[in-house]
Amino acid sequence: MPNIKPISDLRNYTKVLDEVAIGSPVYLTKNGRGKYAVLDIAEYEKQQATIQLLSALAQGERAAQQSGWRELDDIEAELGISNG
Repeated sequence: MPNIKPISDLRNYTKVLDEVAIGSPVYLTKNGRGKYAVLDIAEYEKQQATIQLLSALAQGERAAQQSGWRELDDIEAELGISNG
């Protein structure tokens, strides 16, 4: 269940921060509407890494669609490795 609090609860920010955990952010509302999310830095960094990975994969997919796919054997030969 999401942990939703009014932004006015930040007057006692220590209590709000104590409720933040990996996989359990605290959502803050302003005037009854969602405004902010407070999350653990490890979770934030994981999300950023996931975004970067998905972006790189999408870029690779676009490049492959434009210039064609390469065979694994060709790539291994180019890198000097073998699938032994």
